[in-house]
Amino acid sequence: MTQPTGGPRPRLDVRGAVDLSALARPATPPPGSPGGVPVGGRYVVDVDTEGFPALVQRSTQHPVVVLLWASWSEAAKTLAADLGALADEAGGTWLLARIDAEANPQIAQAFQTQSVPTVVAVLAGQPLPLFQGALPRDQVASVLDQVLAAAQANGITGRVTAAAPVEEPEEPAEPPLPPLHQRAYDAIEEGDFTAAAAAYEQALRENPRDDLARAGLAQVGLLERTQAVDPRAARAAAADAPADVDAGLVVADLDVLGGQVADAFDRLVDLVRLTRGEDRERVRTRLVDLFEVVGGDDPRVHAARRALAAALY
Repeated sequence: MTQPTGGPRPRLDVRGAVDLSALARPATPPPGSPGGVPVGGRYVVDVDTEGFPALVQRSTQHPVVVLLWASWSEAAKTLAADLGALADEAGGTWLLARIDAEANPQIAQAFQTQSVPTVVAVLAGQPLPLFQGALPRDQVASVLDQVLAAAQANGITGRVTAAAPVEEPEEPAEPPLPPLHQRAYDAIEEGDFTAAAAAYEQALRENPRDDLARAGLAQVGLLERTQAVDPRAARAAAADAPADVDAGLVVADLDVLGGQVADAFDRLVDLVRLTRGEDRERVRTRLVDLFEVVGGDDPRVHAARRALAAALY
């Protein structure tokens, strides 16, 4: 019942009687987490080396279909989803057992696993290789029909006891904002930027190290400066007079507001190069203010800081 394998896949090194890799064996990602298989249904179990003997014993009562997978294999995760859906549709005529081949190399060795995903049936304790690699869902269903026919012929006709439905974990509630931040947020929602700025300023007076308040104040300033701007007229004015500081500042604000951050930073760095004295300081101050809006950890901010330093000195 072996099917042709899929394309080339990384091989699992399962040779040798002594498994030294166990000293640094990666933990299996929980179902539903990054790197893990999808959350299982009512006829799906996740098995490790410790639970494997009990799984073999269950195969004397009903068919067991084993999926050997690995966290790096997207094909294995897709196949896990298809097999899980087919197990639910089968309503307990067979059990899907999912095994992380890298975290459980002894099981992978027992099944002579050479690549993942690998699918093996277990009937009355005996392994029956099915296929390696990814297959379309209709082909997988056809292979499983053959497994059920083989089980029927050997008198393995028990049914799987359904597990309780798996409840998705609730998203943790976001912690409440500090009172002054909440006041600022509410004021922004109402379009009262003056009140929002006042709340953030008060927060900074109480705690000068409040980076969130500093960023919030910069964002409020951006919203306030652009609320009455005609974007088309502003861009036309800047295009007609590239060295006009006021026009350049307005368009830079519009660019940041529209997500064109790099364009805004480049425009202001160019203005720093073209200006001197008070005008240069106005441009530098606006650029630093927009750094706060975007966030100091943003790589575009890091690049613009270097460009600003070169332009100034």
